[in-house]
Amino acid sequence: MISTGFERVRLTPKTLPELDFERIDTSLTLFNKKLAAPIVISSMTGGTASGAAFNRTLALAAEQCGIAMGVGSQRAAIENPELSETFNIRKFAPSALLFANLGAVQLNYGYGIDECKKAVDMLQADALYLHLNPLQEALQPEGNHDFSGLLPKIEQVCRSLPVPVLVKEVGWGIDLNTAKQLLGVGVAGIDVAGAGGTSWAKVEMHRQPDNKKTATNLAFENWGIPTAKNLLQLRELEGDPLIIASGGLWDGVDLAKSLALGAKLGGFARKFLLAANRGETELINQIETIKTELQTAMFGCGVSKLSEWKISNLEGIELL
Repeated sequence: MISTGFERVRLTPKTLPELDFERIDTSLTLFNKKLAAPIVISSMTGGTASGAAFNRTLALAAEQCGIAMGVGSQRAAIENPELSETFNIRKFAPSALLFANLGAVQLNYGYGIDECKKAVDMLQADALYLHLNPLQEALQPEGNHDFSGLLPKIEQVCRSLPVPVLVKEVGWGIDLNTAKQLLGVGVAGIDVAGAGGTSWAKVEMHRQPDNKKTATNLAFENWGIPTAKNLLQLRELEGDPLIIASGGLWDGVDLAKSLALGAKLGGFARKFLLAANRGETELINQIETIKTELQTAMFGCGVSKLSEWKISNLEGIELL
């Protein structure tokens, strides 16, 4: 299985930090929402009865812990409005930063500004994720394969939607040139969702009705840009854009490394999924643990607030 690359990155400790641990500030403001820590619950689920209960747990935890949250693709609820209630999480998270979510490829299959607005309204969201998943679609038996001409359509959404539009991958990373193109048409931020977390090639393998195609899925098991390397590549972008690190982040040290590599937020999926399955209390404890780990890493590196993270806080960068 491909690695995130974070094990090849080391933070540079500062033996005399000249800081009071209790005064280290992990907060930030994004899209006019104050976050207690630079953490987002990555897009996972919705559109089913079990998804509704799961999203409720995630939203309650996001609200209590003061972090952001994204939801899974809302396509099912756009096409079947009866499912929209499974995404109605604002009532559980009245002050949280919430991200709606649709597949960008749907802009080539009849979706437009109206559907994007419906997705945002469904959550009363603060921003919209358009996710890019070309490899996943190519490996799906029912996948949408036409990714041509999407950039001008994404630009139209950015210009027309009343909230910021971000673009995210689903587990294979976003290359530097694509990031430049997206930011150039008005995208407000990039969520790399790099390789090293969930392998959707393997997930789709188990959904494959034709056993002969299993080998094709397995061929792409190690496809993608490792998350840490992806972050390092995107440091070449001009203008200090919003970069979100996701794809295999596991603890507050991975989050700290992501911030030092230029990210503004870190997204967690699998770890929060496992915790949420054990209940809201367990999920809140897990989030608070990651916040404490981040604060400890900041203390150990002599960083008193998030804006102070720099590439100089890192040593031993040996990314393949």
